[in-house]
Amino acid sequence: MPEEQSKLKLLQDAILAGNIPQMVLNIISYALDVRSSDIHIEPEDNTVRIRYRVDGVLRQIVEYPHNIHPAVVSRVKIMSNLKIDEQRIPQDGRSTVTTKDNREMDLRISTLPTVRGEKIVMRIQDKSRKIPDLPELGLQGSALKFFEDALKLPNGIILTTGPTGSGKTTTMYSAMARLNKVDVNIMTIEDPVEIQMNGLNQSQVHPDIDYTFANGLRTALRQDPDIIMVGEIRDRETINIAIEASLTGHLVLSTIHTNSAVETLTRILNMGVPPFLLTASLELVIAQRLVRRLCENCKKPVQPDPEILELVKNAMDNLGSTDEIDQEKLKNLQFYGPEGCEECDGIGYKGRLGLYEIMRMNNELRKLILTGASAMEIEKAAIQNGMVTLEQIGIIKALKADTSLDEVYRVAKKMEMGPGKKSTKKKMENPEADSVEDVTESMKKEEPATEKPAKPAVSPPPKVKVEKVEQINNPAKPAPAPAPAPAPVAQTVQTEQAAQAEQAAQPAQQEQKTRQVQTAPSNAAPQVQSEGQRPLPSEN
Repeated sequence: MPEEQSKLKLLQDAILAGNIPQMVLNIISYALDVRSSDIHIEPEDNTVRIRYRVDGVLRQIVEYPHNIHPAVVSRVKIMSNLKIDEQRIPQDGRSTVTTKDNREMDLRISTLPTVRGEKIVMRIQDKSRKIPDLPELGLQGSALKFFEDALKLPNGIILTTGPTGSGKTTTMYSAMARLNKVDVNIMTIEDPVEIQMNGLNQSQVHPDIDYTFANGLRTALRQDPDIIMVGEIRDRETINIAIEASLTGHLVLSTIHTNSAVETLTRILNMGVPPFLLTASLELVIAQRLVRRLCENCKKPVQPDPEILELVKNAMDNLGSTDEIDQEKLKNLQFYGPEGCEECDGIGYKGRLGLYEIMRMNNELRKLILTGASAMEIEKAAIQNGMVTLEQIGIIKALKADTSLDEVYRVAKKMEMGPGKKSTKKKMENPEADSVEDVTESMKKEEPATEKPAKPAVSPPPKVKVEKVEQINNPAKPAPAPAPAPAPVAQTVQTEQAAQAEQAAQPAQQEQKTRQVQTAPSNAAPQVQSEGQRPLPSEN
């Protein structure tokens, strides 16, 4: 720490003195001391800030005034052999720098014009850095065994997948460091060549002159190679040539962009590769992520939330291989978190380690691919055959106090709950429910019983007074006619209006109704007389 503070003081003094060459050199040297992977020089409204990406997270280091920024940009462009008078378009370059302590670094430099000035980003590759071996990357247990067995194969394809900045290139170089022997010819096609290694024939592609991965791989096959490393598989042409190389007796290593090991199969099939070619060539798929390592001086025990503990238990119940963890740690779940101290600059993390999900191809997985099985079925079979998912290996690292659960679930996808599992997530409407099913049942209990909709009320017909009418010819009374059905609601108003009109017209119609009754046949039904109407006269 005192050495780092002294270099930061040198950087600040160079800014105050306006010594641009010394300032740029101190920016790069101090970035190496704090283990930075990228340097960001960004103009703002009033100042220009310098930020370092350390362990995957950006930190602001220092600021300097705008008036010296054009000189800083020109100095960086001269170092990387770029045009200093071109400020309208982005430029990319490369440079090699040797610091005062004889540390040689490779810089990939990118400039971008912004509304406040040109922004510079420098990707640092420390050539003096030793390439770590596979166990130093974080590989262990069955994952390490799968990887080592695949590297011993005479032919086949080994793929590494993950997002940008997840350490895929370092994993490939660690594998090639094991394969780099005098009796083998190793060819690499990269964009760009990030780490130069003795014993390898490394070539950088140039798409602007039609030197692509596919063309470089096709040419490499004519160079009598034993092992070929392709920087990235981006299209169908490249994957087809890689499959052809593996089928003709070469071991091919490459990277591809997918989210998990199983999804790599789907990605290749979507490129148009027939399943029988995929199963005949692919041997190993590695999905990886990088998480920050807890500081050894200040890490502390923590108690995760109940919801996180439920996810942990669900993931560990489906663990296919127990080689990576002691069973006692699975019974007593103890996790750790960051606190912050002087050693880690108050952050709580120092360094990074890898999480690896390695799927080794076998006959069972090949059969599932040939029969068109879904990705979920393939993943389930791979777990049963010893694959440990990113979430599971992350939890194992957290149980070993290497990282925290927050870091694990920042990069790993949560495993879905199996059948019969209950989530501990509480619902706002019903906090006593323990799962979605419980919430549904409780809502059903709270809801009132559903009643059938009542029939619309029907107004009764106008009151009428029924009087007996003796039949003239037949004194016997016939059976009364059945009562008419109740009128619909829409007709009720019309019925009332008709009754009122009928009452108004009663005096004029009285004699006509009397004659109708007198001349009615013997089997006629009794007549109905409205209220207020005179009784019909009798024949007698």
